[in-house]
Amino acid sequence: MTMSDPLGDMLTRIRNAQRARSTKVKSPASRVRASVLEVLKREGYIRGYSHVDIRPGVAELHIELKYLDGEPVIKEINRVSKPGRRVYSKIDDLPKVYNGLGIAILSTPRGVLSDIEARAANVGGEVLCRVF
Repeated sequence: MTMSDPLGDMLTRIRNAQRARSTKVKSPASRVRASVLEVLKREGYIRGYSHVDIRPGVAELHIELKYLDGEPVIKEINRVSKPGRRVYSKIDDLPKVYNGLGIAILSTPRGVLSDIEARAANVGGEVLCRVF
């Protein structure tokens, strides 16, 4: 059976692992997932991630979660644009998550960027998820 929303699956794995206080979580690899993880790493929401080849043609992403004083750094992580309803945003309409305390991750013509980077690059795109 094929997965209809691979990015949503990864976000749910992260959310569930943090509720269980796990330090690491695994997810099937893809370019979009790796790009989203790169943004989360740049913004300081996760410690890091690694791309691990299991066998030829099959790879996993091993994600190291980040905690501060025993509490998860990611308080909330939600999918915005879903397979059934895509959400696009112009540069003027880019969402601010909790008045700038969180980030929105966008897929733009310049790659996957946070809302702050998208404003600096003056590009809009598909709003993938919100992180706080």
